[in-house]
Parts: sequence; structure tokens; C-alpha cells
Amino acid sequence: MNDELVLEFVKCINEHDVTKLSQLMTEDHIFTDAHNNSITGKNELMLGWQEYFKMFPDYKIEIDEFYSCGDVFAMFGFASGTYKGCNPEHNHWKLPAAWKALVIGGKLSHWQVYCDTAIPSGIMEKAAKIR
Repeated sequence: MNDELVLEFVKCINEHDVTKLSQLMTEDHIFTDAHNNSITGKNELMLGWQEYFKMFPDYKIEIDEFYSCGDVFAMFGFASGTYKGCNPEHNHWKLPAAWKALVIGGKLSHWQVYCDTAIPSGIMEKAAKIR
């Protein structure tokens, strides 16, 4: 059952469905990014996801491998997206990535991403210089 919850969370990310994402989160949900920065709280994360989907309107994750151990889940695959407002030929990225999820009480309590962010960050910096 928790496997399905985690995969539903992934589906909601890929559909950019922030409302459904929030329904799957605990009130004190924690998101940890690839630089080990964390945001806590469902409301804060709803805003965070909305902004991220605006920056990368075609953001999606692809899961190739899925493992579980109790309430902890590990996924491996790819993250991809295109930074808004730039020529899509030069700002699309697709990178290997991994995710860790923790389910507590039937809801996602923690979502953590592991990915090299140098390419998307470089695209964003380049776009800022052009504007």
C-alpha cells in the first residue's frame, strides 16, 4: 500500500498536481533538496512546488528502479525539465537522479532528492545574464 502512495506522489509530480501532492503529505512534511537544504510544512511545500513547476513547466521524473525497506523507499532514474523563458534547444536537461521517501501513518513524511544540479543551475545563471 505504501508503495502505491509513493508512486502516486511521483505521478502527481509529473502531472504538476500540487493539490493532490499536498493531500499525500503529512502536515510536517519535509523536502530535502540535492544540497541538503530542507523545507518543512505542507503549506510551504505547496508554494515551493508551484514555483518550481513555473520555473520548469515540463519537469518530470522517471523511475527505473524502486526499492523499499519498511516505510523507507529508494528510487533511481532521471529528472528532466526545461527552464522557462529560454530557447528550449539550449536549456533542456535530463540527469540521473535518486529519491528517498519516508511514509508515516499513510502519508509521505519526507521526500529527498539526490541529483547533480550543476547543469540546471548553469542554465538559470546563463538566462539571468541574457535578460
